[in-house]
Amino acid sequence: MSDTLRILHLSDTHLYGDGRLHYGLVDTLAALDRVLARAATLESIDLVVASGDLSDDGSQESYRLLADRLGPWASERDARVVYAMGNHDIAAGFEQVLGARETVTDLDGFRIVTVDSVVPGAGYGRVDAAQLERLRSVLAEPSARGTILVLHHPPVPPTTGLFETLRLVDPDALIDLCTATDVRLVLAGHYHHALVTEAGPRRIPVVVAPAVANTTDVLWTPERERAVRGSGFAVVQVPVAGPVRAHVVSAPAPDDGQTVYDLSPADIRRIADASGWTGRA
Repeated sequence: MSDTLRILHLSDTHLYGDGRLHYGLVDTLAALDRVLARAATLESIDLVVASGDLSDDGSQESYRLLADRLGPWASERDARVVYAMGNHDIAAGFEQVLGARETVTDLDGFRIVTVDSVVPGAGYGRVDAAQLERLRSVLAEPSARGTILVLHHPPVPPTTGLFETLRLVDPDALIDLCTATDVRLVLAGHYHHALVTEAGPRRIPVVVAPAVANTTDVLWTPERERAVRGSGFAVVQVPVAGPVRAHVVSAPAPDDGQTVYDLSPADIRRIADASGWTGRA
């Protein structure tokens, strides 16, 4: 049993079952293959985490493509795979291919818990009272080496305006529960850019993985929202004792940096009106 859990953290693969290009430009399956080839240079991995928006069309075929990539890659390294739901995922296809939407995995004394933060039909996320109660029950007994929580929507504020209405709504109750239990790390995606920060009075590390599909330009003018070609992943080390370490790694391609979309303020408002949080129940 190793004294450190080594995690390959992927997110936002946005795969299609029929081979379509994301935004008509990005071959997301090729991007995933490039990410896994880059990650194959890692010396050791114990756990692969895929934190949501795994499919863009919700088809069983898209989830099979993902499982057919991640399953053998992890098996070759004697690693486990954990999947979480994202707002683009469809429960039926996800469950039929990848299994339950909320899971508990024990690995070398660490407990990995997935939470489904999806609100069907919406881009924002929420963890409701019933889910919090289930999670409280799961976490009632501490794990030997602590718990890692995985969900799609980060429980920390977004960086760009588009995601302000697509954020996790009312994250405080979840953060309070994590603070009161043995949660040592939160892994999330959704923002399409890397972010390493902390949450709650216990300063629990939060690692948001970069997307496989494209990269949010966090330095773009605040009134607009831009994404560019580019894929990456996070490598996270969780020791038995001591601080969590996270490294963000790119999987470069010749066309990195080219614009995938550039949304105007009106575009952002339309997305917010259609699927964002506006105080609705």
